[in-house]
Amino acid sequence: MLLDNKLIENIDNVKNNIEKEYALQKLREEIFGRFDDYKKTLNYMLGDAPIQVLGLPKGIENCLLAHGCLRIYDLFDCDFTKVKGLGVTRIRDLTSSLDKFFSML
Repeated sequence: MLLDNKLIENIDNVKNNIEKEYALQKLREEIFGRFDDYKKTLNYMLGDAPIQVLGLPKGIENCLLAHGCLRIYDLFDCDFTKVKGLGVTRIRDLTSSLDKFFSML
């Protein structure tokens, strides 16, 4: 009888530990998710500037404006290979300018 009580007590302890670990895991996931959302929000706030601040050559700037990219945050999810008039060299110059912009922040 005493052995049965000990066994039940151990099973209950294991169950409680598993539930606590599960709750902690959910809490970690929520915190990391919110942190990712916060980082994304900050990036968009930093990118809330006209593309002219990048100091791009007029050819690249005109291609981006014609594609509808008016602000730096418009470039975040943009596939540069689909922007008409941007070739390999212009894309490299554009990404270089973006790198310079974000390195200053």
